[in-house]
Amino acid sequence: MRNHNRVRHASPQKSEIDIHNMTADQAKRHLELYLNRVNGNVKEVTVVHGYSGGTVLRDMVRNSLRHPRIKSKYASLNPGVTILVLDS
Repeated sequence: MRNHNRVRHASPQKSEIDIHNMTADQAKRHLELYLNRVNGNVKEVTVVHGYSGGTVLRDMVRNSLRHPRIKSKYASLNPGVTILVLDS
């Protein structure tokens, strides 16, 4: 089952992207493509990776995801979410 509405723009400067039910490789590619084309005004991306199904997606986002726009990453109070802070 494929969810085509994985990206939600909470405001002009914030967006949310859901990577549930993807493999780590699919999620990494999806995030990289999104970061390549996201508007420069977006400064924060909330990545919803979940936590009850394991830590593979969380670890990929927090440890191995690299992109020139990512300035920093931090864990949310919600264990199923990681926040990406972006450069312009």
